[in-house]
Formats: sequence, C-alpha cells, structure tokens
Amino acid sequence: MLDRQHLALIREVSRAGSVTAAADRLNLSQSAISHAIAKLEDRHQVRVWRKKGRSLELTQAGAYLLDLAERLLPELEHAERVLADIARGRRGALRIGMECHPCEKWLMRVTAPYLAAWPDVDLEVRSAFRFDGVAALQNHEIDVLVTPDPVAGPDLHFAPVFDYELRLAVRSDHPLAGRSFVEPSDLTGEDLLTVPVPIERLDIYTRFLIPAACRPGRRVPVESLDLMLQLVVAGRGVSVLPDWLLREMAVGMPIATLGIGAGGLQKSINVGLRRSDLGTDYVAGFLAVAGEVRP
Repeated sequence: MLDRQHLALIREVSRAGSVTAAADRLNLSQSAISHAIAKLEDRHQVRVWRKKGRSLELTQAGAYLLDLAERLLPELEHAERVLADIARGRRGALRIGMECHPCEKWLMRVTAPYLAAWPDVDLEVRSAFRFDGVAALQNHEIDVLVTPDPVAGPDLHFAPVFDYELRLAVRSDHPLAGRSFVEPSDLTGEDLLTVPVPIERLDIYTRFLIPAACRPGRRVPVESLDLMLQLVVAGRGVSVLPDWLLREMAVGMPIATLGIGAGGLQKSINVGLRRSDLGTDYVAGFLAVAGEVRP
C-alpha cells in the first residue's frame, strides 16, 4: 500500500539530491530509506529512480509519485497544523487566494487590522493554484477567495466588498487623451497592456471588444503593475486598470484616464467562502474586516 511515508521520502530525496543527504535531514539511516523505497518498488513492480552517474534520476513512476507528494503532502501538513492549533487553544489557520492582480494592494490593507483583531490566526496568501480559484476553494486548497468574478454555487458564498470602475490609461499626449470615454473601435490598432491571465478573464475583451467584433493591434501581458504604467508613460501601449489603483499609483505620471464605453465598465471585488465555513468565527471575521476596508 502506498502511504504518506513513501511520498515524504521521495520528496526529500528529490530536494536533497541524494539518499545520503536526505537521510541526514530526516535523521534516518541511508539503509532505512533505501529499504522503504525498495519495498514500494517490489510491491508495485516499478522503479522509482535509477542511478545516473553519481546522482539519482527519477523514472516515470518516480516523477508521478513526486508530483503526487508535492500536491498531497502540503495539504496533510496544513491539516496537522490546524489540528495542532485547535489542540493548543488557537483559533486556526486561514489561507487566502487571489484571482485579481491589482487586489494585492487592497488585501494588504485588510490583513493589518485582521491580524490585530485575530492574533491567534495563522494567515497565508496565495496567488497561484493548480486549478482555478473557485476550484481551489471547493477543494479546500484555500479558505477565502478574493475575486472580481464570483461563481454561483450551492456550496459557496460570495459577498461584494467594494465597487470600482475599469478605466483606460493612456499617455497624456495620446490622441485619445482628450476624450471622456472610448468606443471599441478606438482601440483597434492599439497595443493593449494587460495582466497575464487568459483573455476570457479580461473584461475589456469579454464585455467590450469581443461583443463589438473589435480587437487591439496586439495584446502584451505584463506581470508588474508598476512596469505596466511605465510602459504606458513610454508610449508602448495603453492599459485598463481599476480607477482606485490608477488614483493611487499614477500620481505625478503623465497619464490620462478615460471611461470604457459611454456607461463605463463597472466591477466589484468579492470575497468567497465555503458556506460550511460561515459559522467559523475567524473566517467570518475576515469577511467583516474586508467589508470595512475601501481602497
């Protein structure tokens, strides 16, 4: 039977680079590790690794087991930490996931009062998942999801915490700078700087350009918001960002902002929870603090 010890040994040998180094880290003998893996290999009739010179190389089976270990062991370790916290009288641990690149600045304003109000809660922020954020919430990889795109579900609860408007940012001498808002055709031929997410998660495409059968000259994904604004200033493209973020980050920059369409492109940030956690005091406490903090 495959058990947790096998996965832990495979992960540690992979990280340490050798059975000897892993044995030192785990305070085990080299023969104990080799014997445990040999029993696993005999039981399942596979090889976990093979020697390559003076190092070890994972086989196909070994690579699969390492990937399994990297996915399962952190969840088991997290569960043990939660149980230990409860046993010691601590409230628990809260894992927050973000699906919104610009939301990090807002979230940092939420964490300070939350940590002050809940000093015995361990807080962890994640911005990347093996699945999408909603799936991560449903699969208990995270406990709270901060997202502009809530998904209805009988097991999930989403609460809007603040509204905002998406605005087009252009250099102050750009031909569009004097306009109060843009039409979809105005962006034809423009290089559009965006956060690095799929197009189907960008409102400028799904709610503005695609329905009008328009598209920009080129889409340029940019990881850093600071760099994105610098590229706008340099005339390397135009970008779409929340109004509150532009008010904060573009101060003193030669940047003009325009509405997206005559009615503007309105959005809201939502905090998602599992309904089963609504009765957990420190989870509900996060939702309460988040609802009081505005960007």
